[in-house]
Amino acid sequence: MAAELPPAICLIGPTASGKTDLAFAIATRFPVEIVSLDSAQVFIDMDIGTAKPDRETLARFPHHLIDLITPEESYSAAQFRADALRVMAEITARGHVPLLVGGTMLYFKALTAGLADLPPADPALRAAIDAEAAAQGWPALHAELARRDAVTAARLAPTDAQRIQRALEVLRLTGKPLGDFFASQAAADLPYRLLTLALAAPERKILHERIARRFAAMLDAGLVDEVQALRHKYRLSADLPAMRCVGYRQVWEMLEGRLPAAELPERGIIATRQFAKRQLTWMRALREAGAFDHEMDLAESATAARMLEIVERHLTIALT
Repeated sequence: MAAELPPAICLIGPTASGKTDLAFAIATRFPVEIVSLDSAQVFIDMDIGTAKPDRETLARFPHHLIDLITPEESYSAAQFRADALRVMAEITARGHVPLLVGGTMLYFKALTAGLADLPPADPALRAAIDAEAAAQGWPALHAELARRDAVTAARLAPTDAQRIQRALEVLRLTGKPLGDFFASQAAADLPYRLLTLALAAPERKILHERIARRFAAMLDAGLVDEVQALRHKYRLSADLPAMRCVGYRQVWEMLEGRLPAAELPERGIIATRQFAKRQLTWMRALREAGAFDHEMDLAESATAARMLEIVERHLTIALT
């Protein structure tokens, strides 16, 4: 049955691992269309800090599922799954192959394994949690989460307000940790023969060097000016998902006077490293679940060539 399904490719990895360049190499050689697997690139006008391809690059390599909403709005994993399946079907109908690329592991899991049947949001409880956070700080609520749901807490930064709030909300509503809901969810079959490729970083030093260079390049390209322009154009606040994105949060804090300008580069790099660490934690869990067909060391110079060979074998079998 699997052999009868249309092919699709997914390329995942932590931030700054080289996914984009590899995706372009695949798109140059094979009949694929790129679908973004990135929760930050959905925001219009957020280009520099999300490493969104420029107009010239997009003209050559069009991307699906970027620039979907304004920074004032929110976008869920459920919305992503529905949009991704629709776009993938359209790509397949054109005789091309969907190539999903990004580092939002929750999106990857939602697409490939479906979504847990979580309880609906409770506005009153969320307001109470927000009030506690205002009084105690999100790290204190993260510590509470760690005592009651260590698995979920281990994946979250102590300042990840949105996800800490949701995890505590579910705990207080049901008495059960998020993991219980995910463990009991029914897998939703993906109607594709999916080849999943992962870029890893066995030596963190290499990834950290890449992260430092990338954040410095973002600042040189005008990240601060981009955030200032967003603040003028939209009605934004620090608790919106868009402004919680790595890099944007740190620039926001600087513009609000809570972070000295001289400390911005270091704080941005540290936050990006923490983000990459969380991505790698997700990837380890996915690997243990057998979610990867192949995992490559991003430090190896031959990685791109090996990946292209794997893709060629997959598509030769699938398209003949």
